Amino acid sequence: MSVSALATPTFAERGTQGDLKLFYWQAPTLLNPYLASGPKDSEPASLVLEPLARHDETGQMVPWLAEAIPTMDNGGMAADMRSITWRLKQGIKWSDGSNFTANDVVFTANYCLSADSGCQVSAKFTDVDKIEALDTHTVKISFSKPKPYPYAPFVGLEVPVLQAAQFADCMGANALNCSAQNLSPIGTGPYQITEFKPGDVVTYDINPFYRDAAKPGFANVTIKGGGDASGAARAVLETGEFDYAWNLQLDPQVLAGMKAAGRGTVVTDFGTAVERLQVNLTDPSADLNDIRSTHGGGAHPFLADPRVTKALSLAVDRDTLVAIAYGDTGRATCDVLAAPAIYASGANDDCLTQNLDRARALLDEAGWTDSDGDGIRDKDGVSLSLLFQTSVNPVRQTTQDLLKAWWAEIGVETELRAIAPSVFFGGDQSSPDTYQKFYADLEMFTNFFPGNDPEPYLNNWTCAAIPTPENGWAGMNVPRHCNPDYDALVAQLGNTVDLGERIEISKQLNNMLMQAGALIPLVHRGEVSAHAASLQGVRMNVWDSELWNIADWTRAK
Repeated sequence: MSVSALATPTFAERGTQGDLKLFYWQAPTLLNPYLASGPKDSEPASLVLEPLARHDETGQMVPWLAEAIPTMDNGGMAADMRSITWRLKQGIKWSDGSNFTANDVVFTANYCLSADSGCQVSAKFTDVDKIEALDTHTVKISFSKPKPYPYAPFVGLEVPVLQAAQFADCMGANALNCSAQNLSPIGTGPYQITEFKPGDVVTYDINPFYRDAAKPGFANVTIKGGGDASGAARAVLETGEFDYAWNLQLDPQVLAGMKAAGRGTVVTDFGTAVERLQVNLTDPSADLNDIRSTHGGGAHPFLADPRVTKALSLAVDRDTLVAIAYGDTGRATCDVLAAPAIYASGANDDCLTQNLDRARALLDEAGWTDSDGDGIRDKDGVSLSLLFQTSVNPVRQTTQDLLKAWWAEIGVETELRAIAPSVFFGGDQSSPDTYQKFYADLEMFTNFFPGNDPEPYLNNWTCAAIPTPENGWAGMNVPRHCNPDYDALVAQLGNTVDLGERIEISKQLNNMLMQAGALIPLVHRGEVSAHAASLQGVRMNVWDSELWNIADWTRAK
């Protein structure tokens, strides 16, 4: 791991740059990253809530609320690797004027780890045994075993520090009931929330107690949600109505045409984001009622067979998919762990070449034949028919259409479903249409991990990370993958110091997921956004929040 100092550029006076308008078309629905369903919530929250450390635009870890990154060289990491000690910066205040202390850090860990809290990022605290405040500005995190990579807790946009005083009554099952706190958290960041209309707009003004007297430059920030990626791009690149547009998953020719207007700049970079199919390994049949899409309802009638999922993967022409839907912002991939490059397996690269004959042979081998000549394979009275859902997005609907056509060529019937992003990624436990509940056979979206070590990410597919009714549908293991051998190898990764060995174990874990058919990776996605030509200081960051250095943003005169 390399650690860089955080560079501070020369800067104008605080609040002299006017208003900043951002377009996050996947509208935020809450601003508590611990309950968030993805970056549409955690990125808008990052203007307010901050972690102890984060990763800069090069992927290097930088201290944020902490004075330095704990290492063995500086004494912050114990020689036996069973603890790290974070020393907090002095003089930091919450936006209400109260002091930020080690007690807030301890509280936040306990908040996430509390039973029934619905914490979506509990995997970040894997193997944490105890967290304690040694004094007002020193936090010690102890692990139940040696932890060669101890930087998952409180590093990155997904695990910021919450104010203990504000969230004191929100522990455990009550976390989801704390609407005021979840919609308007008090933070230490450059901005504070002035108004939030979930699913629509967030407005901010400057945190009067922000630690840098010269920053931020913009007096007010507005994040607008709703619409679609095309409208967001147009609002920046063509009309100039907005200053920044996030997540522009658009046809590359459409984006190029908008850019030609000359009002803005498209920014892109490749990190760890992979557009993938999530395979439901459990039975989503509606007649199972409360146990549908859970292990209590039994295995999926055909997707639990890796031969079937392998056939689906081999039927996809990834090069054509990239050319039509992604252009230079996509690369075909067969691995969910596609980056950093040292972790790319390559063992599954047979899927890079479409092979319809091999796909048909696998389905034949699994006993799926077209017994009645209707073009759809069947077996024991069950048709090889899929319900394939994803969020509303032009690129995703194009992808759905392509996959449906390719799968028809191997005798698979596909029903397509597109769900509004605010619902699909919304995390509403009462909705049947969230990606966590997964009441379908396949679903598609992109996921990524911040930083450059995949251990916390690979924890997402352990048995303990499966969303269930009992845990409030919390957890990122939406395929319901559960393999004791996988869990044991994740534990081994957590005990491994040598980088070469960590790389090899990570590759093995990736390969286990691929071979189990839990995921079908499609495209290694570049993250694409756009900003006004007048906006300065933007440093596109695929390892953390794109808004990570918003305090440095200014407008050219």
